[in-house]
Order: sequence, then C-alpha cells, then structure tokens
Amino acid sequence: MKRFPIRPIVACLLLFAVLTAVAAESSAPRELVRGITDAVIKVLREKGMSADDKRKRIEDIVFDYVDFETTSRLVLAKHWRNLNEDQKTQFIQEFRRHLSVTYGKNVESYQDETVTITGDRKEARGDSTVKTRIVRNGPNDILVDYRLRRKGNGWKIIDLIIERVSLVSNFRSQFQQIVANDGIERLIDLLRKKNAAGESGLKS
Repeated sequence: MKRFPIRPIVACLLLFAVLTAVAAESSAPRELVRGITDAVIKVLREKGMSADDKRKRIEDIVFDYVDFETTSRLVLAKHWRNLNEDQKTQFIQEFRRHLSVTYGKNVESYQDETVTITGDRKEARGDSTVKTRIVRNGPNDILVDYRLRRKGNGWKIIDLIIERVSLVSNFRSQFQQIVANDGIERLIDLLRKKNAAGESGLKS
C-alpha cells in the first residue's frame, strides 16, 4: 500500500485551513448585514407588536452592530480631538438618540418591503462596503450601502449611504457650523432638546 508522507499532508491541511479562514473573513461583512436585515424585517412583519415596541427592538438589533465612537469621530471630524472625555461621552449618547429619533419613524411606513444584497467591495483602511437594495417596486426601490470597519474580532457599521447620501457626511454638514460658531456644548444641548421633543431637525 502506498504511503503518503506526513509533512505534505499537514502542509495541505494547514493551507486548507488558511484558505477557509480567508474565505470566511471576506464574507463576514456580507453575512453580518444579511443577519441584521433579516432580523429587522422579521420584527417589522410582527403583527401583534406596537410601533414603539418595534422601534425599540430594531434599535437593539441594529445599534449592537454600530461603532458609535468611530461614527461620532467621523461626523465631528477635526473638532473631535478638541473634546474632553465627558464631552465625547455626551455627544455619542445624544447622537445615538438622535439617530433613533430621525430614523425610527420609518417603522410606521413599512409596506412589506424586502432587502436584497447586491454586492460588496473592499475599501481603504481595510473597510468593507456591503450594497443592498430595499425592494419596493421597481423605481421606488431604495439603495442602502453599509460601510463596515473591523473592531476587535468582528465588524461594526461606521456609515450608511442611503441613495448615495452618506449619513456621516449629512450630519457632518449639519454639525460643523454649529460647533465652529458656538462650540460643542451648544451642539450637545441642541441635540438633547431636539431628542427630548422627538424632533429630527437641528434648526433652533
């Protein structure tokens, strides 16, 4: 009986393990987005759940996978480094609440849409973008891209691009002038007041 040398077999097994790990790594952002969107759709289709309960459940699902510190830093750009730790904590907290206020209202407009992943691509800094389409009927479909960045042993969302408009860029344009003219405390206070009133706009 022919005997195969042990070392080449071990080498092949190691190579297979590496290739499997690489394949799993490359699909991780895509699978993460698929898991999030499937979970959200499942909640939206619940018949016996109130709109408020749906909003809270969806927030719990999605926000677990958002890197709010990185997103906040990207939104505030050059101003972030001038904040002390307490200001950073306050801003992240109020910005998180503001996202919930701004996008939570969409729960009530759900009309049995589905989500299809249409592609993915690697970005600078090792980031990954997963492209999706909210299927609503042809021209009414909505394109949503998720930008993810490695965080520890997993991936976190750092930006959403809805119909080619970046969430980070959109809020940066709103916040920059306020911080430049009136300081970060003014922005945090304005966010706090708008959040308490359930308002998404920042006009005073």
